[in-house]
Parts: sequence; structure tokens; C-alpha cells
Amino acid sequence: MEKPELSKSIAPIFEKLEKLSKIKRILIFCGILIVIVGVFVYTMLLPKFDKISKLESEYKTLTNKLNTAKRTASSLPEFKEKMNNADMQLKIVMQALPETKEIPTLLESISLCGQDAGLEFILFQPGNEINKNFYAEIPVSIIVTGKYHNVATFFDKVARLPRIVNINDISMKPDDKNKNEEQLLTSCTAITYKFLDAKDSAPAEKVNKKGIKARK
Repeated sequence: MEKPELSKSIAPIFEKLEKLSKIKRILIFCGILIVIVGVFVYTMLLPKFDKISKLESEYKTLTNKLNTAKRTASSLPEFKEKMNNADMQLKIVMQALPETKEIPTLLESISLCGQDAGLEFILFQPGNEINKNFYAEIPVSIIVTGKYHNVATFFDKVARLPRIVNINDISMKPDDKNKNEEQLLTSCTAITYKFLDAKDSAPAEKVNKKGIKARK
């Protein structure tokens, strides 16, 4: 029943098309074909083109990452070598910087250097620590009496200690309290250093001040 009705509804359209000229029928056919092709392109091809474009973009991104990874991998041995060198240098520096528990021993070593050099200590006074990032400076005020040669020997012995100790602010003058004209009164500041770990980096601690009283 439905097919005859459908045929009846389409029949007038075909009758009208038959009455048109051949050129008009061709144009109508071309128009319908263009619409069909347009719908096909819009619904089927364009989504695929978008997907292909996204895949190309992802491919380029992955290619760039791969090239970067290859360059990184090629420079990895050089980077490891630099890291090893830096680690070795840090260990050397750390060996020259004592920890807190070693400071009393180091100060005693400095004092022994002076005694071994034949000097008499008038003052040996550690000062407050001065924090410098990962390490701290510990100044030690020193006054000794002795001959110039003895003082030079003392400085040489201190310089040969395994830990870093710098001698600053050196002042020499004749020792008025000693009749020996060769005796000098020498004052200086010995700067030693210690390594600070995370918990020590906060406020500076005070070094145990064991000073030697001046002679009367």
C-alpha cells in the first residue's frame, strides 16, 4: 500500500523534470551531486582530516622529545663526569672543614703549634662563630711572645695543618716586658672554619671560650 502512494507523490516531480530542458536537468543533477558530496565530505572526511592533523602534531611533539632525549643521552657521560668531579672537589673541601665536634681538637692543635715553635701564649681566645652559608668562621684572637724565627715557625706549622686555618691581622712589636731585644710581642687572628649541617645552619653557636689569661 505504501509503495503506490510513494510513487504517486514522486510522479509529479518526474513529470516536471521531463518538461525541463536537458541543460536544466543536468544542472539539477549536478547540484544534487554537489550536495551529496558536500555532506559526505563534512560528515566523513573532515573529521578524519582533523584526526590526521592531530596525529601529525603529536608525531612532531614526540619526535622533538625523542631528539631531545637522544641529545641528553649522548651528553650523559660528560654530565656524569662533571658530577663526579664536583663530588670529588666537595669531598676535598669537606675534609678541610671540620665538624663541630672536631673544633676543640683543632684549637688545641693550633695552640700546640705555638708551643712547639717555642712561643709563650699571652692570649688564646676563640670568638663567636660567623655563619657563612654551609660553613662557619671561628676567629681566634692570639697574642704570643717570642723571637721572629719562632713566630715564623708557628705560622708555618699552622699552615701545614690538615684543616684550613688563615692567619690575619698580624702585628709585631718589641716586647717591653722582656729585656731580650729579640723578643717580639705578636698579635694576630687565626680564622678557622667548620662545616655546618642543616641543623647547625640556624643561629651561630658560641665556641667554648678557653682563653689564656694575660701574664701579670
